[in-house]
This record gives sequence, structure tokens and C-alpha cells, in this order.
Amino acid sequence: MGVIVSFDYNLWATRYPEFATACGPSGAPFISPALAQLYFDEATMYQANNGAGPVCDSATQLRLLNMLTAHIAALNMSGSSPLVGRISNASEGSVSVGSDNQYPPGTPQWYQQTKYGAAWWAATAQYRTMRYTPGPVMGVPANQAGWYNPSRRFR
Repeated sequence: MGVIVSFDYNLWATRYPEFATACGPSGAPFISPALAQLYFDEATMYQANNGAGPVCDSATQLRLLNMLTAHIAALNMSGSSPLVGRISNASEGSVSVGSDNQYPPGTPQWYQQTKYGAAWWAATAQYRTMRYTPGPVMGVPANQAGWYNPSRRFR
């Protein structure tokens, strides 16, 4: 039903240049192709990339997994906030910030921590609906003893 795609760092870096153009002291990309591949592999833990998922178009599958890869990259960027979760309260005098993290990964709040995750959550709404798959039909054999037969009376 679904499709399997492979990670393409150049395509991902073109779409999300903020992760590939910010150079560190060595001049290497901020997120190397090897690290981006690891983030992509992690993204497949949240969205199936094994041919059994609900996404049937390979371009859409890759676009969604790239969004999720960017979300994971943003969550793991060095220099990002050490807070995990939503900001539940803040003060200005003597600077105080509190966060609330009472949700497991995979819930809407986890995706809402970055703009990439929020985009992924919105784009996958059509795939997060219930799908009814009927099981095998168990037919009732007609005209067999013990089953309903209008021309025959039960005693």
C-alpha cells in the first residue's frame, strides 16, 4: 500500500538551508549528511517507510519524511533551548521560565515544538484518520440442516 523512499541530503539541504549553510568553525555544514541521515532514520520511527504506511506517492512520502527530519534536527540543534515542551509560564523580573512536558513523543504537542513538526502534523491529517478494512465474510450456508430455510419448519 505505501512506498519506500531513500534520504537525499542535497534535496533536504535545498529545502531546509538553515541546517546546511550555517557553518561551524571547521567550515563543515552545520548538520552533516551523515547526521542528517541519522535524523532521517529516526524520522522513520514516527512515520512508516517500509511500504506498509498510508502514503502511496513517493514524492509525498519523501517530502513528509524530510519535514520530520527537519523537526528532529531542530529539536537536537546545539545552541537550541534546553527546555523541552511548551512554555507554561514566564516572568520578566529576574527572568523565570517554566515548561510543561506531560505528553509522549508522537502526540500533537510534540510536533508543535517546531515549525517543521507543525507543518508535518498539518500535512499528515489526511493519513491519521481511521480506515476500516473489512475482514473475510463468513457466509451462512443456505439450505443446510439447522440453518434457516423458509420452506422448512424446525421441530
